Amino acid sequence: MIDKVLENLIRKETKRQKETINLIASENYVSPEVLKALGSVFTNKYAEGYPGKRYYGGNEVADELEKLVQERALKLFKCSSKTWSVNVQPYSGSPANIAVYLGLVPLGEKIMGLRLDMGGHLTHGHKASLSGKLWQPVYYGVNKKTEKLDYDEILALAKKEKPKLIVAGYTAYSRIIDFRKFKKIAEAAGAILMVDMSHFAGLVAAGVYPSPFSCADIVTTTTHKTLRGPRAAMIFSRKEFSERINKAVFPGVQGGPHLNQIAAIGVALDEASKPAFKKYARQVVRNAKTLAEELRKRGWRIVSGGTDTHLFLVDTFAAGVSGKEASEKLEQRGIIVNKNMIPYDSRNPQDPSGIRLGTAAVTTRGMKEKEMKKIAQLISDILFSNSKVKITKT
Repeated sequence: MIDKVLENLIRKETKRQKETINLIASENYVSPEVLKALGSVFTNKYAEGYPGKRYYGGNEVADELEKLVQERALKLFKCSSKTWSVNVQPYSGSPANIAVYLGLVPLGEKIMGLRLDMGGHLTHGHKASLSGKLWQPVYYGVNKKTEKLDYDEILALAKKEKPKLIVAGYTAYSRIIDFRKFKKIAEAAGAILMVDMSHFAGLVAAGVYPSPFSCADIVTTTTHKTLRGPRAAMIFSRKEFSERINKAVFPGVQGGPHLNQIAAIGVALDEASKPAFKKYARQVVRNAKTLAEELRKRGWRIVSGGTDTHLFLVDTFAAGVSGKEASEKLEQRGIIVNKNMIPYDSRNPQDPSGIRLGTAAVTTRGMKEKEMKKIAQLISDILFSNSKVKITKT
């Protein structure tokens, strides 16, 4: 690069990524092919609108691109083009979710989602987000004893509050969601069911996590977590909702789409359709289960007792170590995690009681169960010196 200052920053970040163990559940490493598409000449083109209905000229290739990526998305998730549409223009997950609400829920009406401190996302109705400012949030939680979703409690709340839209799918919940039960809950409340599969989209694509498409009305997802694509998002919708959602995306919350992002999504979708990706996704889950169990054996409390997916929460404060302290101590030793609130947390989000761990990124780097056991021991050794209670060393 001519810009040596920026080139140096890229070099430094490349070195950092290579020399650390990345256990952040929402991160992954894309392939060189995805990076190539992301840095392609598509970044030069403005394409406000949708295929065949652009506001600028010169978009014949852009139209081909967008339609190709839509076809790949529907095919990967086994969605019939007769009943489903997909919008591949959202810049990221947050505007994708906001666009759904904007298109389908009148301002001031109720949307129902999991509380942030129980594993929900900011855009599922938290008051710090537009989703909690423009719409009236209704929160459900997890059972205090099991730390799992209590579908009977959710049903009772939905019947009482009658939200216009219910969100299932979370950012820090480690168990498989029963989408059939959520469908019945939504039907009982007369609500639209939206599934945010941002975290487990890659697992769904690989067949190692149940598909939400037979039950949901809307499915949103980012493309950069377990799907291993660029930082972007997609909105799948049943045909009766598609026009309103498309208008909410553009011109509702966005301008012209980032065609280079869409091209990179296309590459990632193609990669996810290959047998190697299915093998990868199975290993991601095996690694998460192994890491959680090995930490449990060493005395650390795992929220809900384990995981069915690529992520889980560790209650570090049960051993006298705050989530912030745990995150900082681990990063000093080259292990990257994020501090995270746990269900019924008495502490604050800036210094919560736990940490969130995920195995998508380390699995991309080729790590398996053997490495998970070593990482569990490293984590325990690093935090053991700060623990105020005895942690088992194996």
